[in-house]
Amino acid sequence: MTHPNWEQRYVENNIPWETNKPDIHLQRLFGDLDISSGKAIEIGCGTGNNVIWLQQQGLETLGLDMSPTAISMAREKAKQQSSQAQFEVKNFLTEDIEDRFDFAYDRGCFHTFSDTETRSQFASRLAALLEPKGIWHSLIGSTDGPPRDFGPPRRSAAEICAAVEPYFEIQRLTAVTFDEGDHKQAKAWILVAQKREDTPSP
Repeated sequence: MTHPNWEQRYVENNIPWETNKPDIHLQRLFGDLDISSGKAIEIGCGTGNNVIWLQQQGLETLGLDMSPTAISMAREKAKQQSSQAQFEVKNFLTEDIEDRFDFAYDRGCFHTFSDTETRSQFASRLAALLEPKGIWHSLIGSTDGPPRDFGPPRRSAAEICAAVEPYFEIQRLTAVTFDEGDHKQAKAWILVAQKREDTPSP
């Protein structure tokens, strides 16, 4: 299912979140997670920077995005880098995903949903896709810091916990800046959460 707004952004190259490199927080955190094999998924993978990097770390990777243009760009990047990373055009919230994963990542996808119900649905769907004790890492815009009219959407720690805790044990919720490039003034959260053994059914 194509989301016309996201597709239009990629067609018009109006994608200020694009860095053309793997996220620095993911790179710094990954070594601490002690994940050297298994399957990883990125939700809202864009042009594939993080999916390709995770595959280079030894994981079997899948990136999902609703924009066909983004996925086409991701596949081209993977080809240029001789990467075996896989990509699919898919709506994570509504379309079936057959595989199960050990690690899930999203860089600014979870935080795009403004209503509590959809954020909870996101967490529930992700928990259902993860193997027991699977790990989810998310980079989320924060309500901390001065007001701004641009940059990543802003979510409070309370909003994050309300959506995540029924399905995951939060291991880290750390305050950072969103990135060290265009959004270095934007406050953000690093979320690391482990799937609960007693996760409710979605």
